Amino acid sequence: MEPITRRLVVVGRVQGVGYRQSMQRKAHALAVCGWVRNRLDGTVEAVAQGDPEAVAALMAWARHGPRTAGVERVEVEPTEGSFAGFEIHPTA
Repeated sequence: MEPITRRLVVVGRVQGVGYRQSMQRKAHALAVCGWVRNRLDGTVEAVAQGDPEAVAALMAWARHGPRTAGVERVEVEPTEGSFAGFEIHPTA
């Protein structure tokens, strides 16, 4: 299967709750590459690339996040890029 790449913006109580670290662990478990970061507007942004089923599983996880998060919604759009591993990037 051809890999897919999706950009996610996660809205809600998603900063200061371990969201990025939890997403990184989940991405590693699913063999999804990309990155995640906090944004200055209080959201979390991520790019996920991999097998369509694995990316879909990470997007499903993103809709609730870690137990301490309060996700209101996840905006998803196709994007491009090439990634190795899954990194936590600095806030932007």
